[in-house]
Amino acid sequence: MNKWIVTITVMIGTIMSSLDTSIVNVAIPYIQGSMGASLEQITWVSTGYLLSNTIIMPIIALLSSRFGRKNFYMFGIALFTLGSALCGIAWNLYAIVVFRIIQGIGGGVLIPIAQAILREVFPKEEQGMAMGIYGMGVVMGPAIGPTLGGWLIDRYSWPWIFYINLPIGIVALIMVNIFIEDPEFLIREKSKIDFLGLIFMAIGFGTLQIFLADGENKDWFTSQYITHLAIIAGAGIIFFVIRELTIKKPAVDLRILKNINFTLGTLLGGVLGMGLFASLFVLPVFLQNLLGYTAFDAGVAMVPRSLAMALMMPIGGKLFNKLGPKILVSFGLILVIISFFQFANLNLNASFWDIFIPQFLQGSGFGFIFVSVSTSALITIEKSDLTFATSIYNVFRLITGSIGVALAATYVDRGTNAYYSVLTQNVSIFSRNTLEYIARLDQVLGIPFQLPDLKIKEMLNETIMQQAMMLSYNHVYLLIMFIFVLSLPLAFFLKGFKDIKRD
Repeated sequence: MNKWIVTITVMIGTIMSSLDTSIVNVAIPYIQGSMGASLEQITWVSTGYLLSNTIIMPIIALLSSRFGRKNFYMFGIALFTLGSALCGIAWNLYAIVVFRIIQGIGGGVLIPIAQAILREVFPKEEQGMAMGIYGMGVVMGPAIGPTLGGWLIDRYSWPWIFYINLPIGIVALIMVNIFIEDPEFLIREKSKIDFLGLIFMAIGFGTLQIFLADGENKDWFTSQYITHLAIIAGAGIIFFVIRELTIKKPAVDLRILKNINFTLGTLLGGVLGMGLFASLFVLPVFLQNLLGYTAFDAGVAMVPRSLAMALMMPIGGKLFNKLGPKILVSFGLILVIISFFQFANLNLNASFWDIFIPQFLQGSGFGFIFVSVSTSALITIEKSDLTFATSIYNVFRLITGSIGVALAATYVDRGTNAYYSVLTQNVSIFSRNTLEYIARLDQVLGIPFQLPDLKIKEMLNETIMQQAMMLSYNHVYLLIMFIFVLSLPLAFFLKGFKDIKRD
């Protein structure tokens, strides 16, 4: 089968699935109003999708070998499409959460299998190119999701962010049926399933996602509910790991982590997921809350990162064989570190170019890192183990992405309170600087100088809060930057084709 026809076929599902991780975010306020839900309740529309993604990904290889990979892939597309249709007609909060879980099970199947298929159809010398194409689908979806979602909601209504998947899903289903076949090495197994391992995995990963999603709202470990979730998640994951390493036929073959190159690549992929998802969460909120952007404008403002990724991923794929992962990943990490340093120095007067330049640098860096890390991580994996490997790689990236979002949300909230406390201690309504600031309001905004004390205090409080939030965002960007700085040494242990030949 022609590799490019196969590529187009699997990329349709990849983009469709990855797009849904972010397109729903801009619709949350509209769904909340339609369903009459509280803010805490409506977060389950996003949490339910990620929860089912996390649980299904590790067992994709098991189910593929049992039912056939092509059949299971088509099942994933059909389930995702059905879930999308049901989400669009959901009549209350409970219905849409259940339908999002159904959609997430289908969506979780698509990305790891697509990655495994692309690894198989491209020859070794074109593996970098294959991962460049795959990477475009994985990272472009979340990047363009807010913009597309904002446009659909403004033009039509929120159900259309789900309905748009229906024709795409049908086309994907037809193309997979025609152009995708099971690989020759796939052995259809009907052996006994490790149900105990699956139960431990579902409990561990499921409660971990809920812990990360609800932690900030419940003030983390001050809540007994969150503390219990953490204990259950930790125990579930520990028992799952012990079970899978000691049983002869595990549901998830964790022994693949003995491959050091794959493990290092997976760790770096996790760092990439943490930084990417955290920044995708923080930047739109910063643009809307502090710079006054609309949701649609914030989505448009993030396009430079998407464009840079789209440009650099194919280039990174072509350069992989020549330069190897060490140089490309190091170069990409340096670009990302510079971009986060620039974000960490933004202020409330940030211009278009102040947002554009670091985003373009960041997108370029992510493009080089993603292609090189995913190619290097899987380069030493046998074809028969690729579906296992891609599932583990992607679920780890998903979990670390959730950790990144949870940490970013926590530090923004707590940092704002801390900086507000410090700033208010150093501001007095009678100080010379304060009086000069109030006088400037008369000149710049036309606000009369002689205002009641209460009004002046309100204006000062609003200004102090904005400055505190700005400092908090700067602090979060600085923390993300240090995560990438600490990951730099790992890049020098990754292997390329030349290193494998020498070994």
